[in-house]
Amino acid sequence: MSGYILVVDDEPAISEMISTSLEMAGFNVKLSANGALAHQMIINDRPDLVLLDWMMPMMSGIELTRKLKRDDRTADIPVILLTARGDEDDRISGLDAGADDYVVKPFSPRELIARIRAVLRRTNTSGDGMLSAGKIELDRSSQGCNIAGNDVSLGPLEFRLLEFFMLHPNRVYSRAQLLDRVWGGNVYVEDRTVDVHIRRLRKAISIEDQDKLIQTVRGAGYRFSPDE
Repeated sequence: MSGYILVVDDEPAISEMISTSLEMAGFNVKLSANGALAHQMIINDRPDLVLLDWMMPMMSGIELTRKLKRDDRTADIPVILLTARGDEDDRISGLDAGADDYVVKPFSPRELIARIRAVLRRTNTSGDGMLSAGKIELDRSSQGCNIAGNDVSLGPLEFRLLEFFMLHPNRVYSRAQLLDRVWGGNVYVEDRTVDVHIRRLRKAISIEDQDKLIQTVRGAGYRFSPDE
């Protein structure tokens, strides 16, 4: 699935209503009934946005929001809190926890969709966006890659690696970090698997020396440096 919205609510009727409305508006949707499961889903398969009910068993929406915003793997994923708690102090508490917006129940599907689109535009993390660095252009909606006017074919993992690098330039990531953030937290493969896919990615983007943007940092990992 190329980009999706994760709806986290322990009330099935509300989840289904939201899911149906979002799918009719053209969004891909996944559902979770509690915060603990949602957190694992977010780590394993990064959503474009999380719609999160405040009051849930096991882990409340505001607790999950804080957890996501403290983790640099998930801090930039936009979160909209859904709640019946509409007074000013509650709204401030939600926003202070890191939520990008706050929608009070009951709400209309049209209002919710408008809020989602506004947050996605503001945070620029929608899977429909374009990324560019050096002579590389990445189309996240079509999974396409173009280098200096040449279309380049990338495998799914190579695309995700390049996307991750372009979203996090000029930072060194170890093999373990790349496995965790690109492959997902529940995937058990050897660290050297990263080296194999880095070699494939470099070969695929070798047009006009763009492969040199991915640098090996001895003893540390890899860095994507479009400013070099």
